[in-house]
Amino acid sequence: MSLTYPILYSFRRCPYAMRARMALLYANVNVLLREVDLRNKPTQMLEASAKATVPVLVLDDEVIDESLDIIKWALAISDPDGWLSGLTEQQLVLARTLINENDGEFKKHLDHYKYADRYPDQTMQVARDKAEVFIEKLDTYLQHSRYLVSDKLSFVDIAIFPFVRQFSYVDKVWFDESNYVHLQKWLQELLDCEYFNRIMKKVDVWERGSDEVWLAD
Repeated sequence: MSLTYPILYSFRRCPYAMRARMALLYANVNVLLREVDLRNKPTQMLEASAKATVPVLVLDDEVIDESLDIIKWALAISDPDGWLSGLTEQQLVLARTLINENDGEFKKHLDHYKYADRYPDQTMQVARDKAEVFIEKLDTYLQHSRYLVSDKLSFVDIAIFPFVRQFSYVDKVWFDESNYVHLQKWLQELLDCEYFNRIMKKVDVWERGSDEVWLAD
């Protein structure tokens, strides 16, 4: 039986799900939004993806369960402001390098910083120091352009922003008083943008029989 609309299994505060939702909204791809309780994941999501992590986009002919692949799929449908199509080859190479570092080393250090009580082998300060290597790099790039790879917003900003947001909130006072003024300005602009505020609306956890919720509502 074919689907009437794509279905996105998501979790509001997950940074991977955030970037997927922002890309879908930007591309004007409306999907049925199913908010997941990560402690009680719905059978339908688990049957669709053995990874059992959000986001999961269920289509008629395939399931996409990697956030970057969801972004790529959405931008292939519509990319009005050139988030991907407007980048040069050199900018694309830099974008991929930054995203790989964000999703790799930085995410690891971010988890140790945010959930320091789970990692008694090192202090919260040590974790933050390690995470700051990437934070400093981003701030340096933003000294030379409004966004990470150019003066126009692109998919790399959307892909990395939710993780920097998490980093900034671990110790908000410290971050706000830090010398990362260019990163602070970039972060605040993205926090204020329409796409982010629309995808962060609170919705009830989905259960079979629940009223349908649309991402673009």
